[in-house]
Amino acid sequence: MPIYEYSCQDCRKSFSFLVGVGADADEPQCPRCGGKHLFKLISRIARIKSKGAALNELGDLDKVGDLEDPRAMAHWAKKMGKALGEETGEDYEEKIDEMLDNPEAAEDLDEE
Repeated sequence: MPIYEYSCQDCRKSFSFLVGVGADADEPQCPRCGGKHLFKLISRIARIKSKGAALNELGDLDKVGDLEDPRAMAHWAKKMGKALGEETGEDYEEKIDEMLDNPEAAEDLDEE
């Protein structure tokens, strides 16, 4: 069954909807306001990967870019964090952004 993305024209909420097959399939409606004035969004195709496959792919340092570039490393770290899911903690990306803004903070972590 496909998953489509919609935008509610009433409250502007974007959401995903699992489309059922058959005569008894539900019509999508906004989960926030219950509106039915929806616009179907064009979304990227997602390929389902196991957690291990995703981590292996991110472990290929040739795809990271310049290992000396803090922005490239931050981008890679954020992708790795998303692949790990909740294991990284709620403030993971925020901490990465702080280190980009304040490189001395990252050096302090090395000394611990």
